[in-house]
Amino acid sequence: MSLAPVPPYTYTPLNLLKDGTVVSVCGVVKFFKPPYLSKGTDYCSVVTIVDQTHVKLTCMLFSRNCETLPIIYKVGDIVCFRGLKIQAYKNELQGISTRGFASLTFDGTLGAPVVSRTLSKSFNFTAQDYNMVETLRTWASTHISASSNLVQLSNAEPMQYYDLTCQLLGKAEVDGVSFLLKVWDGTRTKIPSWRLCLQDMAFEGDLSHILRLQNLVIDVVVYDNHVQVAKSLKIGSFLRIYSLHTKLQPVNSESPTSLVRLEFHLHGGTSYGRGIRVLPESNYDVNQLKKQEVPYDENVDKILQDASGKAPDYKLHGTPLYDSEVWTTKGQEGRQVAVHFVKNDGILPHSSECLVLIEGGRLCEIYKLSSMFHSVIPVKSGPEDLELLDLAAPFLIRGKVCHYGCNQCSNLKSIQNLSTIPNKRLWLPSSVAEALGIVPLQYVFVMTFTFDDGTGVLDVYLKDSDKFFQIPASEVLTDDDLQRNLERIMNVICPPGIKIGRQQFNRASFSLFKIHLVCI
Repeated sequence: MSLAPVPPYTYTPLNLLKDGTVVSVCGVVKFFKPPYLSKGTDYCSVVTIVDQTHVKLTCMLFSRNCETLPIIYKVGDIVCFRGLKIQAYKNELQGISTRGFASLTFDGTLGAPVVSRTLSKSFNFTAQDYNMVETLRTWASTHISASSNLVQLSNAEPMQYYDLTCQLLGKAEVDGVSFLLKVWDGTRTKIPSWRLCLQDMAFEGDLSHILRLQNLVIDVVVYDNHVQVAKSLKIGSFLRIYSLHTKLQPVNSESPTSLVRLEFHLHGGTSYGRGIRVLPESNYDVNQLKKQEVPYDENVDKILQDASGKAPDYKLHGTPLYDSEVWTTKGQEGRQVAVHFVKNDGILPHSSECLVLIEGGRLCEIYKLSSMFHSVIPVKSGPEDLELLDLAAPFLIRGKVCHYGCNQCSNLKSIQNLSTIPNKRLWLPSSVAEALGIVPLQYVFVMTFTFDDGTGVLDVYLKDSDKFFQIPASEVLTDDDLQRNLERIMNVICPPGIKIGRQQFNRASFSLFKIHLVCI
């Protein structure tokens, strides 16, 4: 960001504010309400800030244009206000926006790029602002607790209030005072979520895509003053929903065996910061949302277990693409497992070159098959053809390596498209993905080093570690030899007990890589 050569402003510490003055202040956000329509014609936003003096100031900010109010995404952001009037209210000082008021907002994360969010042409960013932001970031990192309200759906519990970062997939008006948003964040709730009946609703969004995502999508019902905001949201946009209420759906007394469901509601009003904010795709939390953690085996097995509850459809067996065999397991209420052997030009190939489709299988059975055959694709019976499972499960398993697809970018095609792959001996994951309309996710990992030379400690994040170490991230978790190679390399880079002069050099320690699946 370029620093404008303008006359410097004087920022007043919050403990030196006086009634009746107009000042410039900087602080860390402790509480805020997203912009909402006041009882008059203006939009209003409430922001409470704190600075190094540990004094808090609550500011009431008004504007006819909602977009000119401070663009705050979460507690911990840093704001700079100019033209703020200080007045006494109930024996406390508060800030009020006046004519000529302007603001800048920054991510409060230590080390993040210093990029301002403002639509005000009258607020130039100066070197003084830069220094103030960096000073506040450093102070806040040790004095301000990070916001604990942000959760993923996988961690949502009933009877709580959360802030949720998510993507909008669909929406519909329920009635005059409530509106439906279908959203997801790439994780699955522990308790099945409640679904609103879409019958007779004018639904906007790709229902087929939502059905493919299945239990990854939740229904959020918003009420009253939030309805107009919800109507204006664009499908595909990334959102932060503040103070989202979770509760258990009341048990149906007429059907005591019915499953308990988790409901999500954004109640009316602005108490506790309730509201909805659209996030830009450059936002740090949006980038984190686009990343997917490598699922644990237990999570993958749960998806396979859910799919195995539906028996294979015999009408889909024995096609020109594959031959089919079915067996019934002992115990487990006679679970049926179907294995479809994909043919090469009408002939079944040798097992080492054979791709198999498995229906109703559990993860241990799939791993066993993948050790006997070239590759395995988990599938289920659809209305007219075999279909891939939820892309939260791998679309292809080869040996012990699971290949995943991007739920957000993929546009699934018929399983019969496997016949279009020219080389049916190699079954390259990229070829399988292209034939099935899948955008593959790439395994990446980031190594974290901690260097200590006796004068201080520095954390360094080494990106592209797989290129640096010549070890594929997709295989290192399941290969003991690769893990030992990595350990040997680290012992060369940071051998224990090295002395520098008279000082003992503490070896550079490193945390084991964290694997991510990223859509490139």
